[in-house]
This record gives sequence, structure tokens and C-alpha cells, in this order.
Amino acid sequence: MAEDWRHLVADKRRRQQDAIPKDWLITPPPADLLDVRTIPEHCDLLTAREIEITNTRDVVLLLRKLATAQWSAVEVTTAFYKRAIIAHQLVNCLTEIFVERALARAAELDDHLKQTGEVVGPLHGLPVSLKDQICIKGLETTMGYASWVGKYSDQDAVMTQILYACGAVPFVMTNVPQTLLWAETYNHVFGRTSNPANRKLTSGGSSGGEGALVAMKGSPLGIGSDLGGSVRYPSSFNGLYGLRPSYGRLPYAGCVNSLEGQDSSPSSLGPISGSLSGIKVFMRVVLEQEPWLLDPLCVRKKWDEEAYRLVEHGNGERLCFAMMWDDGNVVPNPPVMRAMEMTKKALEAAGHIVVDWQALKHQELYDCLASIWMAGALSDIAAVTAETGEPRITSMSPESAALVDTGVHYHPGISAYELWQLQKTRIALREEYLAHWRATAASTGTGRLVDAIIAPVAPFPPPPHGMTKISTYTLVWSALNYTCCAFPVTSVDPELDAKRLPHAFLSDADKENYEFYEGPEQFRNAPIGLQLVGSSLEEEAVIAMTEIVDAALMA
Repeated sequence: MAEDWRHLVADKRRRQQDAIPKDWLITPPPADLLDVRTIPEHCDLLTAREIEITNTRDVVLLLRKLATAQWSAVEVTTAFYKRAIIAHQLVNCLTEIFVERALARAAELDDHLKQTGEVVGPLHGLPVSLKDQICIKGLETTMGYASWVGKYSDQDAVMTQILYACGAVPFVMTNVPQTLLWAETYNHVFGRTSNPANRKLTSGGSSGGEGALVAMKGSPLGIGSDLGGSVRYPSSFNGLYGLRPSYGRLPYAGCVNSLEGQDSSPSSLGPISGSLSGIKVFMRVVLEQEPWLLDPLCVRKKWDEEAYRLVEHGNGERLCFAMMWDDGNVVPNPPVMRAMEMTKKALEAAGHIVVDWQALKHQELYDCLASIWMAGALSDIAAVTAETGEPRITSMSPESAALVDTGVHYHPGISAYELWQLQKTRIALREEYLAHWRATAASTGTGRLVDAIIAPVAPFPPPPHGMTKISTYTLVWSALNYTCCAFPVTSVDPELDAKRLPHAFLSDADKENYEFYEGPEQFRNAPIGLQLVGSSLEEEAVIAMTEIVDAALMA
């Protein structure tokens, strides 16, 4: 057996702490201070200019200022790095910290611009954070495994290569749960990531480090991944935008992952940002690099400007949105229902048509896909942890809390034939759902199908640590391989989100979810977001329709 996992963890934590510049350390606030989002601006570490830079949510504006040398790459990278380190001390969101390397890269970009008058690429000087599975040559990528501490990447992932080619500055890697197969963020190596709006609540997962960091304005653009909701949960729980592309649209080659070789429903890399402009510019730029020439599993599909202009959706005029108020199994808690009501009202005020969406066999879709993923998951995890004796994490609950059944159940495995039957069932369910969507043309009033579905990301606000139980609202769209974009709507309101009277419960899980929500106080300040769902490989249209929804909400 290799070195004991505890020794590896102790060494890694020491090296991580040593990587933080000593003059970037702050006096930690009291543990009972829950909302820490404003601390970076009041801790006397950031200059006024650095606050201005990091408060710039619009990624296109950041890129314009970098390209015109109004802000140098070094000062922008420094500003976001300092804010990222502050964020880390408050919510524990980082894994890999490599300040000198990132600043050296930024200096090279500044020198190139000064000498040539040209940017290196369309993301020139933009700091980009990466989920701890997107490999950077020469750095560790542990993916939450103590067993992978000390294993350094010998090459960049394809996504990292593209970011460098486009002039970006990868500058931190962010925390994940062990295995990635959780909707929260905790592992033996780096510990737990908290929600910046309320540190008693989860930041989501598995891209929870990204969600917390971007929410703290410690990164303008983060790259996560989404198997069953791992971009959408952190985006929604932190008041951000996040895209789950259909799998294969973005390059995944060179990343580490769980369930590698499971290719009937793999995960997708996707952007998380405080602005929709960040989502759009990232997708457009990456696709312009023809990533299918570097990743054989990447779909050969360039950025489609016609699709972004919504030519197939009435040119974006008088769209028909379908609201999915529940999934037939669990009715959302009051803050989520209010977000749905706000969105419907805003869209109708903007002149769009809003109808109801009837969920079809969502529990069957969930059960089928979960069974496919779990077919060999236990063996996959054991192959990693056996080397060091690292224990498999079986709950996201804090040690002081009772274990919570999250519905993630591992079993020894199934035969290849049994797996084929699951995949066959999933195909049939996908065909049935497509027919269900196609039938909406008779009732939209536009002559088209429903343009997009709007649904909760979760039927609850960001829960207390260890309490994220229901993932059917995200996983079902993964089962269908539909493109989804999470967007922020509101936050828990102590007056508007009182517990409602009981309804006729749809299931035991519905009753449990109703009882779970005791009232708004336990979710103080928690952001509430939704997701817009489009068809497979419809990323451009989904982004454009999310922009329309966002504008309606802002009006």
C-alpha cells in the first residue's frame, strides 16, 4: 500500500497554506457572521481600483478594458487573485494556488500587447478559475481524493490548452466533493466549502468551489462540470448563471473524472459566471477554436449565430415558455415557487406566452440514469481509494449531524446485459419525452413547439450542510441530454416566504420536503435561481432565451 492518506492530506494542507502570500491573510470574522459577501471590500486588503476591477461582473467589459490596456493583465489577475484568497479564507473554496505562475503568465500577455499592439487572443488577460478536475500541466489535480495528492499532471487538459491559446490566465483551481458525485462540496483533503450568503448553507456541488468563488467575485469566469446538476446547483445556490451544455459540445479530453468509460451519459464541462455575457463569450470563443480537432468526442459544431438570433424560435419575438411548477413527485418550497411566479409574471409583462409544463415520467428517468451511473461506481471509487486506505465518504453531513439519506445508493455492480437493458429503457424514455414536447405545437399559439421549459433547479433553497436530498429536478434533463442554463431570480425573503399550508402530498419525498422547510429564517439571504431548458445541442438558443428571461426579470 502507498503512503497513508492522512499523511498525504497533512502535507497537502501545509503546502496549500504556504502558497498563500502572507500579506494577503486577513483576520477571520466570527463564525456566527453568516453573510460574508461584502468582507472583501471592507477588509483593507484591496485597493479602490482592485475593488472596481473585481466588481466588474460584465466579462465583455473586462475583456474590452484588457484589450485596450486600460487595465493590465497583471493588475486584473492580481486583483482577482487577492479577492480569491480572501474568499478562500471565508468559505474554503480553493484547492490549487499558484500566484507566481499566474502573474508571470499575465506579465507575458502585457508584454505581448505592449510590443505588438495586438491581443494574444479573444480572452486576453482574463483570469479563469478551473474546477479541480481540469488538468493544468505541472499541478496536482486531486478531484477531492486524498489518494491523488502528489500526482502531478504531465499535460494540460484540452480545455486548458484552449484557454491559454485564447489568452486567458488560469489562476486557481476550486474545491469539489470526493468523487464529484454529490450536490454539495466536501472532501478529506480540503474540507467543506460554504455558501457566501449564509455559511450555514451549502454552496452546492460538485462545482461548489466555483460557485462560492464566483459569488465572492473572486473570479469573473469559472469552468465547472455537470453530470446531474453540478454546474446548475452551485449557480442557483449562489445567485449566478451557469450553463450545462449537451455532452460533447465542449471538449473534456485530458480532465480527470469519476465513471470514466461510462459513455451513455457522460458529464459536460460548463461555464459559471456572474454575468450572462461571460457564459456567451466563453462558449463562442471555445467553439471558434474548433475543439473537435483536439478531442475526438467533441461534436463538430461551430458557434451558430443564426441559432443565437433565435431564427427557429420566431426570431425571439413572442416566445412560448412552459413553466414546470413541479416534477410530479415533489412540490417546491415557498421561495422557489415565488421565483417561478415572478418569472411567469415578468415574461407575460414582456409580451411572451406562458403555459404550464406537465412533467412526464421524471422519476423513471431519474431511476434509470442513476442506475446506469451506479452500475460500476463502487468499483470505480474503490480502485482509487484502495491505494492509500482513504475511506469513501458516505454522507455530506457534518460529523456532529445525523447521517442523511441523499438517495445516492451504491451497489456491487450489474452485468453488461443488465446495463444494456437500462440504456435501452433510457432511449425509449427519451423518445417518449421528445414526442411529449413535439405535441405542444397544438397549444402554444405560435405554430411552434414550446420554445423552452422553465423549472426549478432544486425544490428547496440552498440547504444546511449535508441536507441536499433531491436531485430529480436537474438529473432528469441530463437523462434527456437537454441543454440547460441556470439563472438567478431572487433570494429568500423573511416576509414573503413563510411556510405555506400543507397540500395533498405527491409522495413521501414530497411530504419530507414540505416538513424540511420550517420557514425563511433557516435560509436567511439564500439565493434562489431557476433553469431554462432547451433541446439537445441547443446552447446558442438557450443562452439567447435566458438573456430574454433575464431582461424581463430586470425590467
